[in-house]
Order: sequence, then structure tokens, then C-alpha cells
Amino acid sequence: MKIKTLLLAAFAFLLLISCKTKTEKENFNQDHLIYATIWYQNSPETKALYYQGFNIAGERLKQYSKQKTAKPKAVVVDIDETMLNNVPFQAQEIIDNKEFSSEFWNEWSQLARAEATPGAIEFSKLCDSLGIPIFYISNRKVNEFDATLRNLDSLGFAFAKPEFIILRDNESSKKARREKVMENYEIVLLIGDNLNDFSEVFEDRSDSWGTPTVEKFKNEFGNRFIVLPNPMYGDWEKNIYPSRGMLPAQQDSARRSVLKGFK
Repeated sequence: MKIKTLLLAAFAFLLLISCKTKTEKENFNQDHLIYATIWYQNSPETKALYYQGFNIAGERLKQYSKQKTAKPKAVVVDIDETMLNNVPFQAQEIIDNKEFSSEFWNEWSQLARAEATPGAIEFSKLCDSLGIPIFYISNRKVNEFDATLRNLDSLGFAFAKPEFIILRDNESSKKARREKVMENYEIVLLIGDNLNDFSEVFEDRSDSWGTPTVEKFKNEFGNRFIVLPNPMYGDWEKNIYPSRGMLPAQQDSARRSVLKGFK
């Protein structure tokens, strides 16, 4: 009798866990990405900000090209949401109600169908005309190298060659990869959609989301650092979610908790 009771209890427990997991899956959605993704995909403001960023970058580069440096000059750029537009992937996450995963991302990146961001190709050709190479330093993983090269080359980007593309191997920090470039070049300009694309000093976001560090380097923005728009994802998200594996309701509460209203 006791064994029968234990078996029934175990069955009830498993049924409860199963129902809970199913409910959690049903409650999961990517609706919080909708507005940012629509804005990025459709608003003319997005295009205007990219043109503005690359116009400023071009003017700065022309100035830097006339300055003498101990080493040859170089420009460092991020790839995703900097030179290539991956908003179809973000939109598909919403449409399929699917979380980000390396497998899902690879399904997209291997297609090599990302379009260029506004002004990116023209800027790369300006660099070429000035004799200043671009190094594409991205946190795409090394197994995406061939597809990434194919994507950049098919769009006509200057310096879309293996020696100028440096992807992620082990660590996500770009510090070591920038230092590798600096062995032979002086980096005069950096362009990206994430502060970590510019310097390792921005990697620590523990103090007010990293805002004090931005204040400290405020004179670099628009000069050596050119920031491009990306409201969809980034390292800033780490300040919203205190831990991994949060349930959908917990994630929603975490997002709401950082809002600052007027009451």
C-alpha cells in the first residue's frame, strides 16, 4: 500500500512539473522586442542616424588621414548592426516566438543575406581611397567566418578579405583582438553599436549601467568613437536581468522594474 501511495505521489509530482513547464512555455513571448524591431526595420530615423554616423566618421577620417603617425593608420568596425543589418533575424524571433540560440542565429548567418547598413559600404570605400584599412572585429564565432566573408564581399565592402576579418574564438572581449591590430597599426577610429566595441573600459556596467565611464570619455564620441543605433539588444541588457534562466514572468517584472516614471 505504501509503495502504491509513493508511486501515485511521484506521478502527481511529474504531472505538476509537466503542466508547469508547458504553462511557462505558453507564457513565453518576444513581444518586448516588437517596437524596437519595427523602429529599426522601418523608421527613416534609423536610416538617418546611420548616415549621420558614417558622415561624421568620414569627416573625422579625412582629418586623421593628414596626421602623421608612427604606424600605418587603421579603422576598426563591428559587423552586426554596424556594417550588416540583421533585423530579419530579430523579426523572425518575434514571428516564431523563439528565444535567441546559437543554432537559430547560425541558421540566419549562414545564409549570408544580411544587407548593408545605410552608408556603410560608402564609408568602407572612402577608407580604401584614403589607403586606410578596415578591420572587421566581430563577436560572430569563427565557424561563421566563411559565411561572413561571403556576405561582406557580395555587398561590395572594401577590405572584405580574410586578413581583415577577426571573429570571436574564446572570449567575447575584443581587447586582445584590438591589441593584435595595434601591433602593426594605429587605430584612429572605431565604429560600433555597443560601447564594448570601442574599449574594454566600457565592459564593466556595474556602476549605473556604465554611465560614469561614458561621461569620462564623452569627448571621444563623435571623434574616435562613432556609435550607431541598436535598441534591440546589447550588453546594456545585462543590467536588466540579474540571473540567467529567469521565467518569462520574472523577465517581464525585471524589465518593468528598471522603468523610471514621473510618479
